[in-house]
Formats: sequence, C-alpha cells, structure tokens
Amino acid sequence: MTTTPPAPPKNRTLMRPATVTSGRKKSATWVPPILVALGIIALWYLVSYVFLDEKRRFLLPPPHEIFTEAFFQPDVFGDIMIALGRTAVVALVGLAIAIVIGIAWAVAMSQARWIERSTFPYAVILQCIPILALVPLIGFWFGFDYPARIIVCVMIALFPMVSNTLFGLQSVDKGQRELFQLQKASRWTVLTKLEFPAALPAIFAGMRISAGLAVVGAIVGDYFFRRGEPGLGSLISNYQSRVQSAELFAAIITASLFGVVIFAFFGWLGKRVVGKWYDFSAS
Repeated sequence: MTTTPPAPPKNRTLMRPATVTSGRKKSATWVPPILVALGIIALWYLVSYVFLDEKRRFLLPPPHEIFTEAFFQPDVFGDIMIALGRTAVVALVGLAIAIVIGIAWAVAMSQARWIERSTFPYAVILQCIPILALVPLIGFWFGFDYPARIIVCVMIALFPMVSNTLFGLQSVDKGQRELFQLQKASRWTVLTKLEFPAALPAIFAGMRISAGLAVVGAIVGDYFFRRGEPGLGSLISNYQSRVQSAELFAAIITASLFGVVIFAFFGWLGKRVVGKWYDFSAS
C-alpha cells in the first residue's frame, strides 16, 4: 500500500517580508531626523548650561524655558498666534501670486524663444538683487502696509516657479514631441497634452521651494513695513529690542514650523496629483 506524502505546511507568513520592508522604509524616513533633532537639543542644553554663565544665558535660553516663558504663557502665545495668522495671509497671498505669474511667464517663454531670450535674464537679475536693497524703494512706491509686504513676498518666491516650470516644459522627451509632430498636433494640444503634464513634477518642486521663500518674504516684509497690523516679523523685532530671548526664539520656531507645514503640504499635494506615475521621493 502506497502512502501519500504529507503536504508541505502552508506558509502563513508570505506577506511578512513586504510588511517588514514597509516598516524599515518608515523607520529609515523618520528615525534619522528624530535622532538629529535629539542631538541638536542635547547640544543646545550643553551650550546653554556649560559654555554660557547665568548672566549670558539669555543669548541661548534652554528649550524648556522657551516653553515655560513663551508657549505656556497665554498672553505671549496669543500674540504669537495672532501674528502668525497675519503673516500666513501675506505669505499665502504672495505665494499664490508668485505661482500664477511664474507659471504664466514660463509658459510664454517655452512657446516663444525670443521671449525667453529677452526676459529670462531679468528674472535672474531679480533673483540676484538683495531684497534688503529693494525694500526702501518698495516702501516709497507702494507704501508701508500690506501691499508692500505682499510685493516683497512675491519677489522672493517668484524665481523658483519660473525656473522650475520652464525646465519642466523644456524637458519633454524628444520622441514624444516628434510623435505629436507626426500627428500634426496644434501648439495648444502639445502644451496641454504633453508639455504641461510632463512639467508637473518640476512645477510642484518649484512650489515647495517657493513656499518656504514666501514665508521668509512675509517675515521680511513684516520686519520692515510696520504700518498696519503687525505680523511675526514685527513681533520678532519687538522681542529683539526688549531682549526677550525666550519669546524671540518662540516666534522664530513658530515661523519655521509654519514654513515646514507649507512645504510639506505641497509635497503631499504633488504626490496626490502626480504620485501615481512619478516617484516624488527622487526630487
């Protein structure tokens, strides 16, 4: 009598390697920044308590004092949040204007070579001029209120949108472009069906860069244009003049976190829009 060999046991852990790989990717993404942050905090405490005596500790207050004297104080925290809201309005409006102008300018340059040759050098010049040198002129021409702040924000955030969008539009695969030419596609069809979709990753990369610069521009505008409701820049200037170091660091940290949030939002938006066919982690 023949016996049937026992069936091999079913492997119930076939999905474990994929799960382990996913967990390792998440760890590789989050663990290094957390370790660097802990190292910075440890170095911060070291400098504050070892290299600075008590009389000079205001130069770099330890992190817990920033929370106890600023973030955990309702009056101080309320002032920072109100100023953050005003700065956010300027930054978002300036960023939106920079995105619209930057994309439109880049599209015009991609469609007409003479426009690129005649106008792109001025975009480079605008990027190279120190914004602090233009602030007095902007104040003279547009006043010292919200419009001047928005203009400073637009000027700082514009160039990455122009350069990245133009690069994306001009980086279309040559074979695909020739295929559209063989089909005798119109210029509008080539732009909307080929060039613009291919440029989306570069456009979103420009948005992420411009988002951080827009926050910088809004704070610079607040710092120099005091007329109207004060934002984070004015608050930072006030804390500096009063030597309120804990409040000053709290305002700077708040501005930094706001810039990171906007940067992360456009990264998330880019993945949602083009993430199905483009690996955004490579940009």
